[in-house]
Amino acid sequence: MNAYEIIRRKREGAAIGEADIRFLVGGYLRGDVSDYQMAAFLMATAIRGMTLRETVDLTKVMMESGRVFAFHDCGGPVIDKHSTGGVGDKISIPLVPIAVECGLRVPMISGRSLGATGGTLDKLESIPGMRTDLEPDRFVRQVIELGGCFGAQTETIVPADRSLYALRDATATVESVPLIVSSILSKKFAEGISGVVIDVKCGAGAFMRTRAEALELASALGEVGGAMGVPVKTVVTAMDEPLGLAVGNALEVEEAIRILEGRGPFDTTALTLRLTAEMLLMAGLVSDIGDGETLARRAVSSGRALERFERIVSAQGGRLASESVAYGLPRAKTVRPFAVPSGGFVSRIDARIVGEVVRELGGGRFRKDETIDPSAGIVLFKKRGDEAAPGEPLLEIHAATDEAARAAAHRLEEAVGISAGPVPRAPLYLTDG
Repeated sequence: MNAYEIIRRKREGAAIGEADIRFLVGGYLRGDVSDYQMAAFLMATAIRGMTLRETVDLTKVMMESGRVFAFHDCGGPVIDKHSTGGVGDKISIPLVPIAVECGLRVPMISGRSLGATGGTLDKLESIPGMRTDLEPDRFVRQVIELGGCFGAQTETIVPADRSLYALRDATATVESVPLIVSSILSKKFAEGISGVVIDVKCGAGAFMRTRAEALELASALGEVGGAMGVPVKTVVTAMDEPLGLAVGNALEVEEAIRILEGRGPFDTTALTLRLTAEMLLMAGLVSDIGDGETLARRAVSSGRALERFERIVSAQGGRLASESVAYGLPRAKTVRPFAVPSGGFVSRIDARIVGEVVRELGGGRFRKDETIDPSAGIVLFKKRGDEAAPGEPLLEIHAATDEAARAAAHRLEEAVGISAGPVPRAPLYLTDG
């Protein structure tokens, strides 16, 4: 068995077995298989695709490359949620404490920003003192004691995915469906969960741009989960405009807290409740989605979900100031309103451009070693379908300097469309399967 022969067979469209995949992945982690050989394999996979069996084998091998958690007698069903990534998607932050208060246990391992999309870990780390790089034993202990945890992928948790993802990012193979599926599910299944609900984002601000692409990914996730004996529920949601009103790390945490206080925007609140309900239904704790949403809403209205979030944050070193308007989160030095001269109805706010602007403001990374400005971001006042008077601000830019804010305003002119007549609001759900 050798890497050259496996790469050749994959390039020619032949199926490869679990032993081949284990040889390649293990060899790459040990340094026996070179970067250029693994890059060639990834490209061959991106072009030729994988069968269901191959994708299952790759997911299994990646999952077993590190520690696989097991939760026993932890007080409730262990269910997680994942999103394929979008602009303004802060749902995981309020969802975890709500789900825990409804009886679930949620060992959430999240990621960092990638391209124009934000990362849950970067958002949470805008909270002063908050740590997500927890040792595995501490991660498990917190899930048992507090019901949930926000953790980062470490060298001992699916190290194969850490290594392969960096290579995929550099070789234009990120969008390959079997590689996406194995990356997502290897991390989630390593958590020791009994099921996962996955929000597949679709649109301008997502990796899956079209509905057909999103449905293909959703179907593959469900098939691989089924083949591995772990239920996977997918919900396909729109990502043509930013989700919620805030885009940027500290600003999104602020919005997440507002959701837990019962005063969040309609779309982020609705999606948080829906995905929580899907998790509860999967765990058998409710009989239908309506009952699940009712249970989740009660966890919010009672104040229990917010209290649970504060306990989780405190356990991970975070400090929130409840008496402060911004909860003690970092604030930008410059806040600049953005308006259009002519009135009308908002027809478009391009999520991808908004995400790119926030990245350029320092809210995301262009290189892995870059430091993020947690205060940078954009707050929307209007969304598609809303009416705006001439000169009325559509959004505001949060930046480190006036110069950066002016540059962002110029760039945002491409993101906004205004129509003379009424425009229907953007849908939240595209389909679910």
